[in-house]
Amino acid sequence: MKRIIFLSFILIVMMTTASNGQTGAAQGKNVKFVIHTKFGDMKGFLYNETPKHRDNFVKLAKSGFYDGTLFHRVILGFMIQGGDPDSKTAKAGQALGSGDLGYTIPAEFNPKLTHKRGALAAARTPNPAKASSGSQFYIVEPEKGAHFLDNEYTVYGEITDGLDVITKIASVKKDGNDRPVEDIKMTVKIVD
Repeated sequence: MKRIIFLSFILIVMMTTASNGQTGAAQGKNVKFVIHTKFGDMKGFLYNETPKHRDNFVKLAKSGFYDGTLFHRVILGFMIQGGDPDSKTAKAGQALGSGDLGYTIPAEFNPKLTHKRGALAAARTPNPAKASSGSQFYIVEPEKGAHFLDNEYTVYGEITDGLDVITKIASVKKDGNDRPVEDIKMTVKIVD
């Protein structure tokens, strides 16, 4: 009888875990995404090792939050940054990068997840806990990566297709705030 109760308990735990509303990552599958821009598409996946960042990115992408936001800071040989909510209604030349959603995400550093070319990482303002922005992210551009940022900013995904698009965006003409002179809007979709 104790064995039946124990097995029933295990079965209930397994069923609850399998139906907890998580993305396919709960079963070990990586969540795939695509970022559409006028320069082409960047396709990639989110790491399961950073579940808080992964789930937040999925939530924002599925809600359409990123659609119409800009890549507002681009630096050739470094990175392209986007996801500032203020960028949806920004005037030409307006400085961006300070917008937020009113929350941060605890850092999820993993020494195996590095700032290699195409790494997707969370932007943040200086804070002792190194908590990430609720929405802003950047993508590493140079071939050699940006490893000086490892364990300082959370890397939570990577671009696997469309690496040339990162360089195209990073190469555009920009103003003194590293904002592209011509807006580069994005849409982000989760690929099921």
